[in-house]
Amino acid sequence: MKQSARKEPVAMTEADGQDIEAFIERVWSEDGLAERTLEAYRRDLEILARWLAARGRRLRTARREDLSAFHGSQPVAVRSMARRQSVFRRYYASVARNEPGFEDPTLLIERPKTPRSLPKALAEREIEGLLHAPDVSSTLGLRDRAMLELMYASGLRVSELVELPLTALNTRQGVLRVTGKGGKDRLVPVGEVALEYIQSYLQQARPVLAKGRQPQALFLSKRGEGMTRQMFWTLVKRHAVSVGINGKRISPHVLRHSFATHLLNHGADLRALQMLLGHSALSTTQIYTLVAKEGLKRLHAQHHPRG
Repeated sequence: MKQSARKEPVAMTEADGQDIEAFIERVWSEDGLAERTLEAYRRDLEILARWLAARGRRLRTARREDLSAFHGSQPVAVRSMARRQSVFRRYYASVARNEPGFEDPTLLIERPKTPRSLPKALAEREIEGLLHAPDVSSTLGLRDRAMLELMYASGLRVSELVELPLTALNTRQGVLRVTGKGGKDRLVPVGEVALEYIQSYLQQARPVLAKGRQPQALFLSKRGEGMTRQMFWTLVKRHAVSVGINGKRISPHVLRHSFATHLLNHGADLRALQMLLGHSALSTTQIYTLVAKEGLKRLHAQHHPRG
């Protein structure tokens, strides 16, 4: 019995490819989005363009029924569908702004309801164990301790941490200049303990890792190059498991989430936390108040006689 030939994916039209590139260029110039975000925008639009091309349509000629059918045909998680809808809405809104009379096919499409998941934070005692896990008598251990201390002290995103240039650190003032999402700069305090470990790393470990060269990155791999997000994620998980923290409870953002949650638990102002985290909207920061409330509920249930 002959097997049916595997269908090759339909290529998107050249016109759609040009439209997508023009849109990507436009949002980059307007918002200065990170390269990873732009690539995600491009990927989602190309998937839609190929799907439409197989049905004889283009992005510009798609109707609401087409987009609804597309979403219904895609076996993706709710969050992925919501992300794609967000990209499509932005694309078609951009077209509508530049072409009077264009009918936006996304206007009446219902947004998927995404479950609101709370950021996972470690307990303070678990953070202490994680921070003390690296062997600071070794070159890589001292580097790891400095990175962990800095991320927990400053609440950096993983990408911000590994992309820090050496020039971002002001040891005299104890602050970092961080370039966050959208290319926006912010100053964040480092903290005395983190600063001590960073200075030890700069004096003892970094020169060894640099191997006589002058790399721009603050934190270096054993090859003398800048760290990657994957490298940092691997070392966080390794150190966490070594001190008895379940690997399933660890994510690349766990130190950032713990930083925010612990600050709120100790009375930090929400607006100040917003500035430290580099959130453009306060609503993004408010999720951490829910984490703090959940912690108080558990504490009450565990210790109150009528909990």
